[in-house]
Amino acid sequence: MIACADPEAAASWLEARLGLRATGGGRHETMGTFNRLVWLGDSYLELIGVFDEGLAATSWVGRPTLCALERGGGLATYALASNDLVGDLTRLRASGALLEGPIPGERMRPDGRVVRWTLATPPVLGPRDPGFLIEHDATAAEWTPAERAERANEVHPAGGPVRLEALELPVRDTRSATLTQLRTLGLQVRPSLAGGGARDAAVGGQTLRLRRASPLGMTPTIRLRVEVPSPAAGRRMAANDSLELLGCRWVITPAGVPPPTG
Repeated sequence: MIACADPEAAASWLEARLGLRATGGGRHETMGTFNRLVWLGDSYLELIGVFDEGLAATSWVGRPTLCALERGGGLATYALASNDLVGDLTRLRASGALLEGPIPGERMRPDGRVVRWTLATPPVLGPRDPGFLIEHDATAAEWTPAERAERANEVHPAGGPVRLEALELPVRDTRSATLTQLRTLGLQVRPSLAGGGARDAAVGGQTLRLRRASPLGMTPTIRLRVEVPSPAAGRRMAANDSLELLGCRWVITPAGVPPPTG
């Protein structure tokens, strides 16, 4: 979830600068926020803004969004998908995790269809804190089998279908952050092949990486990969393109190019 003063403008920048097209979005009417979504198969980038600061200040999603906007925008928090939220909550609470939920939610799309989910969230959400758990309603909009199959092969201007490979979070103390991830979300974090003291947790087919923050900043890194290139692709990717945009560092690896390790 990337907080933006203007999600529409942010979506245009992502398409123009990185070749990532936003095709979804809507409003969280009771939470004071609205978004644009960039689909990456079943993962997605959420460009989130605020239309009512009063509502946002009292909602679980609005608070980290407002905090991020006060810093100029950027990563607000992140979500991990669950296919058994109640079971995950029971297991994690038995190990001492402090998680609020299950919390139902919904979003109205411009076409009038409603997206529904249930989630569990730690007491505090932020760009270097553990994220929240979400289970999508497969009977509501965006998560039916037909819709998932349709977006699985969505071609972005970057050169083909795009997938999220890793989210890298800069932290002040990797050992403390590792323990917090384990206690809160049950993530098993191991030394990373990236070196430099970084530590990785496997989340489905993606990686959550904790790396020691440099003295120069705390910019998160989003690593993406373009899958089989499309003959009609409108943009050629250089190997491991890197760009800072919307408070994040973006690295996009074309198909057939080994990802960078640093």
